[in-house]
Amino acid sequence: MSDGDAMSTSAFTGGEAGSWARPATAVDEITETLQSLDPLVLSLLVLGAVALVLGAWWFVRWFRRPAGAHFQRVLAEYDEVTVLMHPNPDPDAMSCAMAVDAIAADVGTETTLQYAGEIRHQENRAFRTVLDLEMDSIESSSELAAEATVLVDHNTPRGFTGAQTVEPIAVVDHHPGNGTGTEFTDVRTAYGAASTIFVEYLTDLGATADTDAGLELSPELATGLLYGIQSDTNHLTNGCSKAEFDAAASLYDWIDEDLLGRIANPQVSDDVLQIKATAITEKRVEGPFAVCDVGRVSNTDAIPQAADELMHLEGVTAVIVYGANDGTLHLSGRSRDDRVHMGETLRHAVSDIPMANAGGHARMGGGQVSIEHMRGIGPSDGIDKSEFEERLFSSLSGER
Repeated sequence: MSDGDAMSTSAFTGGEAGSWARPATAVDEITETLQSLDPLVLSLLVLGAVALVLGAWWFVRWFRRPAGAHFQRVLAEYDEVTVLMHPNPDPDAMSCAMAVDAIAADVGTETTLQYAGEIRHQENRAFRTVLDLEMDSIESSSELAAEATVLVDHNTPRGFTGAQTVEPIAVVDHHPGNGTGTEFTDVRTAYGAASTIFVEYLTDLGATADTDAGLELSPELATGLLYGIQSDTNHLTNGCSKAEFDAAASLYDWIDEDLLGRIANPQVSDDVLQIKATAITEKRVEGPFAVCDVGRVSNTDAIPQAADELMHLEGVTAVIVYGANDGTLHLSGRSRDDRVHMGETLRHAVSDIPMANAGGHARMGGGQVSIEHMRGIGPSDGIDKSEFEERLFSSLSGER
């Protein structure tokens, strides 16, 4: 063998020719380092590694936990919470509050359902009466039953004195807005109803009609949630996502048809019928758009009902109805026109009027305008009824 061959063999074996010793590896070096450590230091390193692995496992498990489980875990941290609905709550808000009550009861947390304003709409009154809901009206933040507050179907406290001081621990909503909870926030603007979110929570938590099997999905709760979805989506025909249809289907086996029928077919008061009649006879139509001033109203909930009525007019694709109550113009709009985002339309129409606000979804929206400020109080020069309606039509046509 040549010197070159001998050198080659020696390099290959890592030693003298004929030696088959394994080359040293990084594992060998780590092993030698660990063996040289003090046993106490080594034990601490092992414990740290185990803690790191366990921590990573719990971290992954936590963030893979369904939203419903997260929400219930937050509720479980409190002995009592206030469930706060938006002012003048509708079936969607009330059914959400019912769901929070059920989820909280499952972990031993007491709830008080509260709201600002009034329940005037005949459908809303029927919902509360038929389902026998215990709800308290408040006028100031000092009347909140518990400091820990959960907002449902809205994301910013409003409608009562001191509302701006309330910091909710949780917010569950489907309306646009920047409001958040200090511990939990779930705002899904693509959904047609907040009730849909709570149906998913109950599914996450394994709710069942069996009262001995854990979280109960009672016929009253199932019926309320279904009607909450129906009322906010015009019976699954307006502003729906796939989630609404899935949620409604999942509730079908648990609802009480008698309760549902009683809620859906309440008697209508004379003033509501009069306002609907005014909207039909006094409407102003330009192209595919209709606007109507229904005058002074005692029941502002009749205004959106009148807007719904006008949407049945052939050839009309978007409507705005407004009326006056206690110094404020209340606006309600509806759209089935892809060119008209109703929430943005109303917002643009009142954007430069002091003390005015408006907004909503693509298919429906609402707003309030101070009559005094519209007439020129403050920095505004003021506008009359004719000019105001021109603003509304301009916004509907996309010119503002």
